[in-house]
Amino acid sequence: MAAGRIPGQRWYTPYLFAIPALVLFGVFFAWPAITAIQLSFLEYDVVSQPVFVGLENFVTIVGDGRFWTALLNSLLFLVGMFPLLVVIPLLLAVLVNQKLPGIRTFRMLYYLPVVTSMVAVGVAWEYVFHQQGVLNWLLTGAGILDRPIQYLLDPFWALPALVLVEGWKSMGFYMMIYLAGLQTIPANLYEAARVDGAGAWHRLRHITVPLMVPYIAVAVTVEMLDAMQAFTSIYVMTKGGPQDATLTLGYYIWSAAFEHYEMGYASAMGLVLWVLMIAMAILNYRLTRGRTVMP
Repeated sequence: MAAGRIPGQRWYTPYLFAIPALVLFGVFFAWPAITAIQLSFLEYDVVSQPVFVGLENFVTIVGDGRFWTALLNSLLFLVGMFPLLVVIPLLLAVLVNQKLPGIRTFRMLYYLPVVTSMVAVGVAWEYVFHQQGVLNWLLTGAGILDRPIQYLLDPFWALPALVLVEGWKSMGFYMMIYLAGLQTIPANLYEAARVDGAGAWHRLRHITVPLMVPYIAVAVTVEMLDAMQAFTSIYVMTKGGPQDATLTLGYYIWSAAFEHYEMGYASAMGLVLWVLMIAMAILNYRLTRGRTVMP
């Protein structure tokens, strides 16, 4: 009998349990991925028969100014969301990890935007950013602005506005990632630090942050992937405008595929985006590997 096998168990029993997951993986990931790779070498508009064009789609990408605009906007989106989804949630997690009255209610309320539809969130925030909306009312009332700003129609403000919306909606999710990590840090470390006279800032810097490196790495990776694929808020609020100021790779790929029916070109851009995301994930892994501090 093979080592570790339960008496009476057949060799293929574990694989039977894995079949449903493997089928779902094949149908919803492997097969679409393989199809997308195939389409990236074709010219296909859904109606006509696909035509093999080799690397032509990728050559078109190099000379496509809108693609580079979308890539730049996606990178700006990523940079803008970094403090909102990596830094601030860590501070919030430290706060909600305290034993304070009503802290569980606060956790629940702060997590509500995560489970709210982005369509509903986008529509609500459109009223906030409207020329006669709440934000302009507060800023003009406080004397910060001389006149209202049309945020979603202004090429300078439109992308930061979307970053704020995406960050506000997802902040609770990242806070929970960090909260799970904070639960693993032994309380006696903080108690020893207090005895030695370490203040809150020193405890955060020398205990919390070093021990949270694996969770920070996860948060950074998820944030990068989310930022590079941003779509729903853009579709609901700006449609990539004004003047392509909020045109991201996620939205441009969708537009090429389902508005212009350039399935081959959209698949080629999707493949480039996929390679970029893998490269960023590997870079993040290499930067954080070996920096984990064991309690």
